[in-house]
Amino acid sequence: MLVNSVAYRDGRKIADVPREEIHAYLQRGDCIVWVAVRDPEPHELDRLEAEFDLPPLAIEDARHGHQRPKFEEYGDSLFFVLHMIEPDGDDLRVGEVEIFVARNYVLSVRSRSERNFQDVRARCEREPELLQYGTGYILYALMDAVVDRYFPILDDIETRLEYIEDQIFAGTSPRANIEALYDLKQKLTTLKHATAPLHEAVGKLHGGRVPAICSGLGDYFRDVSDHLGRINQSIDAARDMITTAISVNLSLITLQENEVTKRLAGYAALVAVPTMIAGIYGMNFDYMPELRSPWGYPLTLAAMVAIDGYLFWRFRKAKWL
Repeated sequence: MLVNSVAYRDGRKIADVPREEIHAYLQRGDCIVWVAVRDPEPHELDRLEAEFDLPPLAIEDARHGHQRPKFEEYGDSLFFVLHMIEPDGDDLRVGEVEIFVARNYVLSVRSRSERNFQDVRARCEREPELLQYGTGYILYALMDAVVDRYFPILDDIETRLEYIEDQIFAGTSPRANIEALYDLKQKLTTLKHATAPLHEAVGKLHGGRVPAICSGLGDYFRDVSDHLGRINQSIDAARDMITTAISVNLSLITLQENEVTKRLAGYAALVAVPTMIAGIYGMNFDYMPELRSPWGYPLTLAAMVAIDGYLFWRFRKAKWL
């Protein structure tokens, strides 16, 4: 288990806290402790539960993982679950961060995620006047960082969607286009599962009754909520575009099939005329027009060519060929 602990007082860092001294700083009462944990084992979560006096139901969610983004209030403490989505080659890796917040501590438990919160910690330490708000501001900074990391993923999906739309009309493989569109749709669904429930949860931190830990920070949490609303709107718009692109791609496939059908029908008609005439003259009757005439054979061939030439001209004019 990776542990990173820092203590703050009056908005300023006072110490990097060793693992064995966390409990002592929690008991001081004149500072707040920010502890970041990565991929803890079950027995290590049990130690954290006892050390921080965490709610049993919340620590059970952290132990099992794979939770839906949510917000729960346990007396004077708060519990958040957020999804951390990161690129993993052509796929998306979905991790989690469980955040426990009380008056004198913030505990973040990060699982299945590579990117840490060092940049968030540096930001908080650059803004001591805001860090004086206490653990509520640290909670805001963590949530804001997680939400802002969704934007590059969404931008990449929209860029790829625009490229695929261009490919649809460039005559590329329809099957490849549909597979790429469905892949983007799955990524948008993953992103939607992270943002939609979180948008609902953040709405409880501004306006109306808010937890005491978050008092005075309504504008900041409203900003996070606005970002989530914008992301959700963009996701819905992109999903509609993908649905339309799939419909257009299928329509183009149908048009191509119709063009092939018309082309085949035209060639079949060109072949049918000489076949019909040759079939008539192949019936071996004694009394047939021009059967014994020296000009019968060339006249018949000329008639075949003339009729096929006329049909070919009409089909080209109708754009069947």
